[in-house]
Amino acid sequence: MEEGKKIAIIGGDARYLPLIHALNKRSQIDIVILGFDKVEQSYTGVKQSTLDQLKVDDLSAVVLPITGIDDNGWIETMFSTESIQLTKEWFLNLPKKCIVFTGIANQLLQNYCKETNLTLVELMSRDDVAIYNSIPTAEGTIMLAIQNTDITIHHANVFVFGFGRVGETTANSFSGLGANVTVVTRDRKELARAFERGYHTLLLENVKDDIADCDILINTIPHPVIGEEILQFLSNQALIIDVASKPGGVDFKYAKARAIEAIHALGLPGMVAPKTAGEIIASCIADLIR
Repeated sequence: MEEGKKIAIIGGDARYLPLIHALNKRSQIDIVILGFDKVEQSYTGVKQSTLDQLKVDDLSAVVLPITGIDDNGWIETMFSTESIQLTKEWFLNLPKKCIVFTGIANQLLQNYCKETNLTLVELMSRDDVAIYNSIPTAEGTIMLAIQNTDITIHHANVFVFGFGRVGETTANSFSGLGANVTVVTRDRKELARAFERGYHTLLLENVKDDIADCDILINTIPHPVIGEEILQFLSNQALIIDVASKPGGVDFKYAKARAIEAIHALGLPGMVAPKTAGEIIASCIADLIR
């Protein structure tokens, strides 16, 4: 990596401490962090600053939290007592070469970067990051299944909705523990791939005929796909774990009305394996800045 690169890391969750360490260790770039005043500088090993004090003229990259900014520009600052708000004017001051990294970007952040001609990288939309992250996501899902059921995963009937990057790893992980895995999707290509892997398969529109046998339902589809038409046939002894990003794919209100335990497990990599998750993100950022 070239010397003289400067990165500002603004806010973040538990993944960002190992991310800072990994970036600092891998390269000779100058790292400055904002929103970490609760953390001793001797622990992070890099300079801390505030939004007012940050010199942006020579920034090569800005790293925002996985959640990006909210609809008013506010940043998630788990390690700070201060609130940080980013405005269009702040983005306008960034050099055009500056890359803006985030996990996911809402419309406001997309607009800010488009209107200021800045490169926006949504890390969670990248295949490499998503596939690496699917590993701690699957492990976290197993943890929740063990904690919230009174049965073994071995021989449990596990229905995995979606067979994309997260769904495939999750199905493989539960199958490796002896579960009877059924993959549910409306995508016939995914269905064929799941069949080739040896899983039971169901088209989404046909799942209601078999869902009564489900012990653990895992959703990876980030769209409303599991509503009343499916949940009315699900046993109220079943456990639902939705790992899809907001708003998820489950009608949680109807599940609650039926006394079905439903967990929206957001940010599992940061919960169960923050060190690994942070290092994954750091590796991708370092490669792209190079």
